[in-house]
Amino acid sequence: MRFTRTAWAGALALGVLAASGATVATASTDHPTEDAALQKLYKEAVAEGGRLVVYAGGDKPGQADYLKDAFVKKFPKMKVDVVVDFSKNHDARVDNQVDERHVVADVVHLQTVDDFPRWKKEGVLEKYRPVGWNKVDSRIKDKDGYYTGLFYFAFANVTATKLGGKAPVEAADFLKPEFKNKLVFTYPNDDDAVLYYFKELTDRYGYGYLKKLMAQNPKFVRGTQDSSDLVGTGNYVANFGSGGSESGLSQMTFPKKSPWVAWPQTGAILKNAPHKAAAKLYLSWLLSKDAQTHDIGTWSARTDVPAPAGRKGIFEYRNMNPLGLGEFMSDRTALDRYKARINLYVGDVQGVNPSDPKGVLGLYPVSQSGTQG
Repeated sequence: MRFTRTAWAGALALGVLAASGATVATASTDHPTEDAALQKLYKEAVAEGGRLVVYAGGDKPGQADYLKDAFVKKFPKMKVDVVVDFSKNHDARVDNQVDERHVVADVVHLQTVDDFPRWKKEGVLEKYRPVGWNKVDSRIKDKDGYYTGLFYFAFANVTATKLGGKAPVEAADFLKPEFKNKLVFTYPNDDDAVLYYFKELTDRYGYGYLKKLMAQNPKFVRGTQDSSDLVGTGNYVANFGSGGSESGLSQMTFPKKSPWVAWPQTGAILKNAPHKAAAKLYLSWLLSKDAQTHDIGTWSARTDVPAPAGRKGIFEYRNMNPLGLGEFMSDRTALDRYKARINLYVGDVQGVNPSDPKGVLGLYPVSQSGTQG
Protein backbone atom coordinates (compact mmCIF):
# COMPACT_ATOMS: atom_id res chain seq x y z
CA MET A 1 0.00 0.00 0.00
CA ARG A 2 1.03 3.57 -0.58
CA PHE A 3 -0.25 6.73 0.99
CA THR A 4 -3.75 6.22 -0.44
CA ARG A 5 -4.08 3.93 2.61
CA THR A 6 -6.47 1.65 0.73
CA ALA A 7 -5.34 -1.38 -1.25
CA TRP A 8 -7.72 -0.86 -4.14
CA ALA A 9 -6.87 2.83 -4.34
CA GLY A 10 -3.15 2.13 -4.18
CA ALA A 11 -3.47 -0.39 -6.98
CA LEU A 12 -5.50 2.08 -9.00
CA ALA A 13 -2.94 4.83 -8.52
CA LEU A 14 -0.01 2.60 -9.42
CA GLY A 15 -1.83 1.12 -12.40
CA VAL A 16 -2.74 4.52 -13.77
CA LEU A 17 0.79 5.82 -13.37
CA ALA A 18 2.23 2.78 -15.10
CA ALA A 19 -0.24 3.01 -17.95
CA SER A 20 0.02 6.75 -18.46
CA GLY A 21 3.78 6.79 -19.02
CA ALA A 22 5.14 9.98 -20.53
CA THR A 23 1.75 11.65 -20.73
CA VAL A 24 2.02 12.48 -17.03
CA ALA A 25 5.04 14.64 -17.78
CA THR A 26 3.50 16.60 -20.64
CA ALA A 27 0.81 19.22 -20.94
CA SER A 28 -2.75 18.00 -20.58
CA THR A 29 -4.70 18.58 -23.77
CA ASP A 30 -7.91 17.77 -21.91
CA HIS A 31 -7.56 20.70 -19.50
CA PRO A 32 -5.55 23.39 -21.34
CA THR A 33 -6.55 26.26 -19.05
CA GLU A 34 -5.46 24.43 -15.92
CA ASP A 35 -2.26 23.23 -17.53
CA ALA A 36 -1.34 26.74 -18.68
CA ALA A 37 -1.74 27.94 -15.11
CA LEU A 38 0.41 25.08 -13.86
CA GLN A 39 3.15 25.83 -16.35
CA LYS A 40 3.23 29.45 -15.20
CA LEU A 41 3.46 28.34 -11.58
CA TYR A 42 6.19 25.87 -12.56
CA LYS A 43 8.35 28.64 -14.01
CA GLU A 44 7.91 30.67 -10.82
CA ALA A 45 8.79 27.67 -8.64
CA VAL A 46 11.96 26.96 -10.65
CA ALA A 47 12.96 30.63 -10.45
CA GLU A 48 12.47 30.42 -6.69
CA GLY A 49 14.95 27.54 -6.50
CA GLY A 50 12.91 24.48 -7.41
CA ARG A 51 12.69 23.17 -3.83
CA LEU A 52 9.66 21.86 -1.93
CA VAL A 53 9.10 20.25 1.48
CA VAL A 54 5.77 18.58 2.25
CA TYR A 55 4.68 17.17 5.60
CA ALA A 56 2.24 14.33 4.92
CA GLY A 57 0.23 12.44 7.51
CA GLY A 58 0.83 8.70 7.51
CA ASP A 59 2.47 5.87 9.41
CA LYS A 60 5.21 4.47 7.18
CA PRO A 61 8.15 6.06 5.38
CA GLY A 62 7.56 6.28 1.64
CA GLN A 63 3.76 6.14 1.81
CA ALA A 64 3.47 9.41 -0.12
CA ASP A 65 6.14 8.64 -2.69
CA TYR A 66 3.50 7.95 -5.34
CA LEU A 67 2.46 11.61 -5.12
CA LYS A 68 6.03 12.87 -5.12
CA ASP A 69 6.94 10.68 -8.10
CA ALA A 70 3.94 11.82 -10.15
CA PHE A 71 4.64 15.47 -9.31
CA VAL A 72 8.32 15.28 -10.24
CA LYS A 73 7.51 13.43 -13.45
CA LYS A 74 5.24 16.29 -14.40
CA PHE A 75 7.72 18.94 -13.20
CA PRO A 76 11.19 17.36 -13.51
CA LYS A 77 13.15 20.42 -12.42
CA MET A 78 11.65 20.27 -8.94
CA LYS A 79 13.44 18.71 -5.96
CA VAL A 80 10.85 17.43 -3.51
CA ASP A 81 10.92 15.86 -0.07
CA VAL A 82 7.71 14.45 1.36
CA VAL A 83 8.12 13.66 5.06
CA VAL A 84 5.62 11.12 6.38
CA ASP A 85 4.70 10.90 10.05
CA PHE A 86 1.61 10.63 12.22
CA SER A 87 -0.46 13.77 11.69
CA LYS A 88 -0.49 14.29 15.45
CA ASN A 89 3.31 14.61 15.30
CA HIS A 90 3.36 16.85 12.24
CA ASP A 91 0.85 19.31 13.68
CA ALA A 92 2.98 19.59 16.81
CA ARG A 93 6.01 20.22 14.58
CA VAL A 94 4.18 22.97 12.76
CA ASP A 95 3.17 24.61 16.04
CA ASN A 96 6.75 24.40 17.26
CA GLN A 97 8.26 25.70 14.01
CA VAL A 98 5.86 28.63 13.92
CA ASP A 99 6.54 29.47 17.56
CA GLU A 100 10.30 29.32 17.03
CA ARG A 101 10.10 31.20 13.71
CA HIS A 102 11.93 28.35 12.04
CA VAL A 103 9.41 27.02 9.50
CA VAL A 104 10.91 24.43 7.14
CA ALA A 105 7.71 22.84 5.79
CA ASP A 106 5.97 24.44 2.83
CA VAL A 107 2.81 22.35 2.56
CA VAL A 108 1.02 20.12 5.05
CA HIS A 109 -1.68 17.58 4.23
CA LEU A 110 -2.92 15.83 7.33
CA GLN A 111 -5.60 13.70 8.93
CA THR A 112 -5.97 16.20 11.79
CA VAL A 113 -8.64 18.22 10.00
CA ASP A 114 -9.44 20.09 13.23
CA ASP A 115 -6.04 21.81 13.10
CA PHE A 116 -6.78 23.85 10.00
CA PRO A 117 -9.51 26.15 11.35
CA ARG A 118 -7.31 26.75 14.39
CA TRP A 119 -4.28 27.54 12.24
CA LYS A 120 -6.37 29.88 10.12
CA LYS A 121 -7.48 31.76 13.25
CA GLU A 122 -3.89 31.93 14.51
CA GLY A 123 -2.61 33.34 11.22
CA VAL A 124 -0.43 30.31 10.46
CA LEU A 125 -1.75 29.63 6.95
CA GLU A 126 -1.28 31.31 3.58
CA LYS A 127 -4.48 32.34 1.83
CA TYR A 128 -4.41 30.69 -1.58
CA ARG A 129 -7.01 29.26 -3.95
CA PRO A 130 -5.22 26.66 -6.07
CA VAL A 131 -6.06 25.60 -9.59
CA GLY A 132 -9.29 23.60 -9.36
CA TRP A 133 -10.44 25.42 -6.23
CA ASN A 134 -13.85 26.27 -7.64
CA LYS A 135 -14.52 22.58 -8.33
CA VAL A 136 -13.74 21.41 -4.79
CA ASP A 137 -16.79 20.39 -2.76
CA SER A 138 -17.72 23.38 -0.58
CA ARG A 139 -18.21 21.11 2.45
CA ILE A 140 -14.49 20.30 2.65
CA LYS A 141 -12.80 23.65 1.98
CA ASP A 142 -12.43 26.94 3.81
CA LYS A 143 -14.65 29.54 2.20
CA ASP A 144 -11.87 32.14 2.48
CA GLY A 145 -9.25 29.97 0.81
CA TYR A 146 -6.89 29.08 3.65
CA TYR A 147 -7.18 25.28 3.42
CA THR A 148 -8.95 22.58 1.44
CA GLY A 149 -9.64 18.88 1.34
CA LEU A 150 -7.40 17.29 -1.26
CA PHE A 151 -8.74 13.73 -1.55
CA TYR A 152 -10.51 11.19 0.64
CA PHE A 153 -8.94 8.34 2.56
CA ALA A 154 -10.91 5.36 3.85
CA PHE A 155 -10.54 2.75 6.58
CA ALA A 156 -12.64 -0.42 6.37
CA ASN A 157 -12.09 -4.20 6.43
CA VAL A 158 -8.86 -5.93 5.43
CA THR A 159 -9.19 -9.71 5.16
CA ALA A 160 -6.94 -12.54 4.01
CA THR A 161 -7.64 -13.60 0.45
CA LYS A 162 -7.40 -17.25 1.54
CA LEU A 163 -10.65 -16.81 3.48
CA GLY A 164 -12.63 -16.37 0.27
CA GLY A 165 -16.35 -16.12 0.97
CA LYS A 166 -15.78 -16.81 4.67
CA ALA A 167 -14.13 -13.43 5.24
CA PRO A 168 -15.79 -11.17 7.83
CA VAL A 169 -17.68 -8.21 6.37
CA GLU A 170 -19.97 -6.74 9.03
CA ALA A 171 -18.83 -5.88 12.55
CA ALA A 172 -20.57 -8.91 14.08
CA ASP A 173 -18.65 -11.24 11.77
CA PHE A 174 -15.40 -10.42 13.58
CA LEU A 175 -16.85 -11.98 16.73
CA LYS A 176 -17.19 -15.46 15.22
CA PRO A 177 -15.30 -18.18 17.14
CA GLU A 178 -13.15 -19.10 14.16
CA PHE A 179 -11.45 -15.70 14.28
CA LYS A 180 -10.26 -15.94 17.89
CA ASN A 181 -6.49 -15.25 18.12
CA LYS A 182 -6.49 -14.35 14.41
CA LEU A 183 -7.36 -10.64 14.40
CA VAL A 184 -4.86 -7.77 14.29
CA PHE A 185 -5.74 -4.09 14.81
CA THR A 186 -4.09 -0.71 14.98
CA TYR A 187 -4.09 0.76 18.47
CA PRO A 188 -7.17 3.02 18.42
CA ASN A 189 -5.59 5.13 21.19
CA ASP A 190 -2.71 5.94 18.83
CA ASP A 191 -4.58 7.07 15.69
CA ASP A 192 -7.65 9.30 15.89
CA ALA A 193 -9.18 7.95 12.68
CA VAL A 194 -9.01 4.41 14.09
CA LEU A 195 -10.33 5.75 17.39
CA TYR A 196 -13.28 7.25 15.52
CA TYR A 197 -13.90 3.88 13.86
CA PHE A 198 -14.15 2.28 17.31
CA LYS A 199 -16.33 5.17 18.50
CA GLU A 200 -18.78 4.54 15.66
CA LEU A 201 -18.93 0.87 16.61
CA THR A 202 -19.47 1.44 20.33
CA ASP A 203 -22.07 4.14 19.60
CA ARG A 204 -23.93 1.67 17.39
CA TYR A 205 -23.46 -1.60 19.28
CA GLY A 206 -22.44 -0.54 22.78
CA TYR A 207 -19.40 -1.42 24.85
CA GLY A 208 -20.63 -4.98 24.98
CA TYR A 209 -19.41 -5.31 21.41
CA LEU A 210 -15.95 -4.10 22.42
CA LYS A 211 -15.81 -6.61 25.30
CA LYS A 212 -16.66 -9.44 22.91
CA LEU A 213 -14.07 -8.20 20.44
CA MET A 214 -11.39 -8.16 23.14
CA ALA A 215 -12.41 -11.70 24.10
CA GLN A 216 -11.20 -12.68 20.62
CA ASN A 217 -7.68 -11.93 21.91
CA PRO A 218 -6.69 -9.62 19.03
CA LYS A 219 -3.17 -8.34 18.51
CA PHE A 220 -2.64 -4.56 18.53
CA VAL A 221 0.20 -2.82 16.70
CA ARG A 222 1.18 0.76 15.92
CA GLY A 223 0.26 2.05 12.47
CA THR A 224 -2.49 1.09 10.03
CA GLN A 225 0.12 0.00 7.49
CA ASP A 226 1.64 -2.57 9.84
CA SER A 227 -1.74 -3.96 10.89
CA SER A 228 -2.76 -4.32 7.24
CA ASP A 229 0.53 -5.91 6.23
CA LEU A 230 0.15 -8.60 8.91
CA VAL A 231 -3.18 -9.77 7.49
CA GLY A 232 -2.60 -12.93 5.48
CA THR A 233 0.67 -13.70 7.25
CA GLY A 234 1.17 -16.16 10.07
CA ASN A 235 -2.08 -16.72 11.91
CA TYR A 236 -3.62 -13.29 11.18
CA VAL A 237 -6.58 -13.21 8.84
CA ALA A 238 -8.50 -9.96 9.35
CA ASN A 239 -8.83 -6.47 10.74
CA PHE A 240 -10.98 -3.40 10.37
CA GLY A 241 -10.04 0.25 10.68
CA SER A 242 -7.13 0.19 8.26
CA GLY A 243 -6.47 0.80 4.60
CA GLY A 244 -5.21 -2.35 2.97
CA SER A 245 -1.98 -3.81 1.68
CA GLU A 246 -0.43 -4.46 -1.72
CA SER A 247 1.01 -7.79 -0.57
CA GLY A 248 -1.55 -9.80 -2.52
CA LEU A 249 -2.31 -11.71 0.67
CA SER A 250 -5.33 -9.61 1.61
CA GLN A 251 -8.16 -7.55 0.20
CA MET A 252 -10.12 -4.52 1.34
CA THR A 253 -13.91 -4.59 1.59
CA PHE A 254 -16.55 -2.18 2.82
CA PRO A 255 -19.35 -3.26 5.15
CA LYS A 256 -22.83 -2.63 3.87
CA LYS A 257 -24.46 -2.06 7.27
CA SER A 258 -21.73 -1.54 9.87
CA PRO A 259 -19.96 1.81 10.17
CA TRP A 260 -16.68 2.51 8.43
CA VAL A 261 -14.62 5.68 8.13
CA ALA A 262 -13.54 8.07 5.37
CA TRP A 263 -12.43 11.68 5.56
CA PRO A 264 -11.01 14.50 3.41
CA GLN A 265 -7.23 14.62 3.89
CA THR A 266 -6.81 18.36 4.24
CA GLY A 267 -3.96 20.55 3.02
CA ALA A 268 -2.65 24.09 3.21
CA ILE A 269 0.40 26.26 2.64
CA LEU A 270 2.13 27.62 5.72
CA LYS A 271 2.28 31.42 5.80
CA ASN A 272 6.03 31.41 6.51
CA ALA A 273 6.80 28.63 4.03
CA PRO A 274 10.33 28.98 2.61
CA HIS A 275 9.20 28.00 -0.90
CA LYS A 276 5.79 29.54 -1.51
CA ALA A 277 5.91 29.38 -5.30
CA ALA A 278 6.67 25.65 -5.12
CA ALA A 279 3.92 25.20 -2.54
CA LYS A 280 1.38 26.88 -4.82
CA LEU A 281 2.48 24.70 -7.72
CA TYR A 282 2.12 21.53 -5.65
CA LEU A 283 -1.36 22.30 -4.32
CA SER A 284 -2.53 23.45 -7.74
CA TRP A 285 -1.19 20.31 -9.40
CA LEU A 286 -2.75 18.12 -6.73
CA LEU A 287 -6.18 19.70 -7.24
CA SER A 288 -5.95 19.82 -11.03
CA LYS A 289 -8.45 17.63 -12.84
CA ASP A 290 -5.63 15.66 -14.42
CA ALA A 291 -4.01 14.75 -11.08
CA GLN A 292 -7.35 14.13 -9.38
CA THR A 293 -8.29 11.77 -12.20
CA HIS A 294 -5.01 9.92 -12.65
CA ASP A 295 -2.66 10.33 -9.69
CA ILE A 296 -4.43 10.34 -6.31
CA GLY A 297 -5.87 6.83 -6.58
CA THR A 298 -8.88 7.49 -4.38
CA TRP A 299 -12.04 9.62 -4.20
CA SER A 300 -11.48 13.10 -5.58
CA ALA A 301 -12.05 16.33 -3.69
CA ARG A 302 -13.52 17.76 -6.91
CA THR A 303 -17.17 17.45 -7.79
CA ASP A 304 -16.41 17.02 -11.51
CA VAL A 305 -14.29 13.87 -11.10
CA PRO A 306 -16.22 10.59 -10.77
CA ALA A 307 -15.72 8.08 -7.96
CA PRO A 308 -13.17 5.30 -8.53
CA ALA A 309 -14.40 2.39 -10.61
CA GLY A 310 -16.82 0.20 -8.71
CA ARG A 311 -17.43 2.75 -5.95
CA LYS A 312 -20.28 5.11 -5.16
CA GLY A 313 -19.78 8.81 -4.55
CA ILE A 314 -18.19 9.35 -1.16
CA PHE A 315 -21.33 11.03 0.25
CA GLU A 316 -23.65 8.30 -1.07
CA TYR A 317 -22.81 5.64 1.53
CA ARG A 318 -25.54 5.53 4.16
CA ASN A 319 -23.34 3.85 6.81
CA MET A 320 -20.48 6.37 6.61
CA ASN A 321 -20.25 10.15 7.05
CA PRO A 322 -17.13 11.71 5.43
CA LEU A 323 -17.48 14.76 7.69
CA GLY A 324 -17.82 12.73 10.88
CA LEU A 325 -14.12 12.43 11.67
CA GLY A 326 -13.71 16.20 11.54
CA GLU A 327 -16.63 16.67 13.91
CA PHE A 328 -15.24 14.02 16.27
CA MET A 329 -11.78 15.56 16.32
CA SER A 330 -13.08 19.08 16.87
CA ASP A 331 -14.23 18.21 20.39
CA ARG A 332 -10.87 17.33 21.92
CA THR A 333 -12.26 17.00 25.45
CA ALA A 334 -14.79 14.36 24.39
CA LEU A 335 -12.19 12.67 22.19
CA ASP A 336 -9.67 12.41 25.03
CA ARG A 337 -12.36 11.10 27.36
CA TYR A 338 -13.25 8.35 24.89
CA LYS A 339 -9.57 7.57 24.26
CA ALA A 340 -8.97 7.12 27.98
CA ARG A 341 -11.88 4.69 28.17
CA ILE A 342 -10.64 2.72 25.16
CA ASN A 343 -7.21 2.57 26.78
CA LEU A 344 -8.73 0.50 29.59
CA TYR A 345 -9.66 -2.17 27.05
CA VAL A 346 -6.65 -2.26 24.72
CA GLY A 347 -3.88 -1.14 27.08
CA ASP A 348 -1.12 1.40 26.64
CA VAL A 349 0.37 1.84 23.18
CA GLN A 350 3.49 -0.28 22.75
CA GLY A 351 6.24 -0.08 20.13
CA VAL A 352 8.29 2.47 18.20
CA ASN A 353 6.77 5.02 15.86
CA PRO A 354 6.45 3.03 12.59
CA SER A 355 6.84 6.17 10.48
CA ASP A 356 10.07 7.06 12.29
CA PRO A 357 11.48 3.73 13.50
CA LYS A 358 15.02 5.11 13.92
CA GLY A 359 13.85 8.26 15.71
CA VAL A 360 15.59 10.62 13.28
CA LEU A 361 12.87 13.06 12.21
CA GLY A 362 13.18 15.47 15.11
CA LEU A 363 11.81 19.02 15.13
CA TYR A 364 12.67 20.29 11.65
CA PRO A 365 12.89 17.39 9.19
CA VAL A 366 13.24 18.29 5.53
CA SER A 367 13.65 14.69 4.35
CA GLN A 368 12.50 11.26 5.55
CA SER A 369 16.09 10.51 6.59
CA GLY A 370 15.72 13.20 9.23
CA THR A 371 17.97 15.82 7.69
CA GLN A 372 17.30 19.00 9.63
CA GLY A 373 16.49 22.41 8.23
